[in-house]
Amino acid sequence: MNKSEAVALGIILLSFIIGIYFYNQMPEKMAIHWNVRGEVDSYASKFLGLFLIPVILLMIFLLFIAIPRIDPLKQNIEEFRKYYNGFIILTIGFLFYTYILTILWNYGFRFSIAQLITPAFGILFYYCGILIENAKRNWFIGIRTPWTLSNEEVWNRTHRIGGRLFKLAGIISFAGIALQKYALFFVLVPVLLVSIYTVIYSYLEYQKVIKCGACS
Repeated sequence: MNKSEAVALGIILLSFIIGIYFYNQMPEKMAIHWNVRGEVDSYASKFLGLFLIPVILLMIFLLFIAIPRIDPLKQNIEEFRKYYNGFIILTIGFLFYTYILTILWNYGFRFSIAQLITPAFGILFYYCGILIENAKRNWFIGIRTPWTLSNEEVWNRTHRIGGRLFKLAGIISFAGIALQKYALFFVLVPVLLVSIYTVIYSYLEYQKVIKCGACS
């Protein structure tokens, strides 16, 4: 286990400890989801409210550990492993942050969930851009379309532009801090557009590569 994995595991263990500590201080029904207006629209028992996210964190962590070991192109993952390790910590940290916000809300604090979660999304998306820019061809991480996986040049071209666009989407997400009413709009729409664009882009680039190959 490397240092990044140890840090991520420590965060997960801390989430279980926090859940145990706050168990008797939480209401029987905990708020666990908020709509786009920042209103609670879903509740769960305090057991689920306190331990569902820690369990999810553990499952995601195990998946992150497995990917570099089971990917047929795992040697390529090793070439950008430091960025992948950073992504592990950031993803676990992001979910842990949402977990803490949930506990604080149910403890009695009142704040705008959308406004507080927006910068966390911005940081996560921006780092996704960094990861994508540095990702080498593999089966689990990056913009995986039939065309990027079929051709390394298409992979590289798609990931160069995709990385920049994901970083831009992360920056745009921060606008939700000031425009609270439209916070989720600034988070979801840019990422959705970037995802659609990169899929189409990879297809078009693949067609170019195929045509160039046929010409030669």
